[in-house]
Amino acid sequence: MPTIRQLKRRIGSVKNTAKITNALQLVAASKMRRAQDRAAQSRPYAEKLRVVLAGLATHGEGDPEATHPLLVSRPVKNVAVLHITPDRGLCGGLNSNVNRSAGTFVAMQHEPVSVIAVGKKGRDFFVRAHQHLIAEFTELGDYPTQNETMGVSRIVIDDYMNGTIDRVYVSFPDFVSTAVQRPTIRQLLPIEPPQMDSADAASAYRQDYIFEPSPEVVLERLLPRYIEMQIYEAVLQTAASFQSAQMVAMKNATDNAQDITRELTLTYNKARQEQITKELLDIVGGAAALED
Repeated sequence: MPTIRQLKRRIGSVKNTAKITNALQLVAASKMRRAQDRAAQSRPYAEKLRVVLAGLATHGEGDPEATHPLLVSRPVKNVAVLHITPDRGLCGGLNSNVNRSAGTFVAMQHEPVSVIAVGKKGRDFFVRAHQHLIAEFTELGDYPTQNETMGVSRIVIDDYMNGTIDRVYVSFPDFVSTAVQRPTIRQLLPIEPPQMDSADAASAYRQDYIFEPSPEVVLERLLPRYIEMQIYEAVLQTAASFQSAQMVAMKNATDNAQDITRELTLTYNKARQEQITKELLDIVGGAAALED
């Protein structure tokens, strides 16, 4: 059984840990709401882009899918994975889940795979796995802007346009709720135009909009913007997922530290009581011996 001094020292250590985890929990909670709002605000714009792209793809004028390079599907010889993770840890199983999902996906590919890493945790994971890195981007901050992700978008688009890579996937934690962040992998390039919900919706869409000067020209300007928005939305989802996961993880850590403190305090009190009882028995025994 540990001594009283060891128990007292351990109680102090656990209390100090609880103070740190509680502070991290409060910081994450203060940042979480803003990160969640930014992720939620990006979704309507991204959804509208998908609707416009679907309308352009189903438009009767011309055949833009056969002409624009970002829509052309070619034989796959090289695959790229844009892997987006947080820069920091202390967020429960978020990083390990996202890295495991991306690692499994890469291992299942039959073609050579290159990685574009956004975030230190994903970069370190693929470096340890001896995977080829095209580029890495770190320190985007808690509230990344679209300008900070333009470099990522430019590398992805340029490498696909010049034929260096033939297919691009994006891997990121999709923010579902404060307690749920789902590892997600979706195809980024070549662009697969989203399908309208129904033929009637597509017909109504074509009737309500007139594209000037032509659907082809609009599509030329829209597709790079669509890729940029998809990447930016994934980065915002990652930021919101990290703050939420860290708040939950630090809350659990604080609760566990408090439970351990209570158990150690109870053990300490019992040990102290035993020591006091033993000292009293020694005193009483000594007094009885003197009387005899």
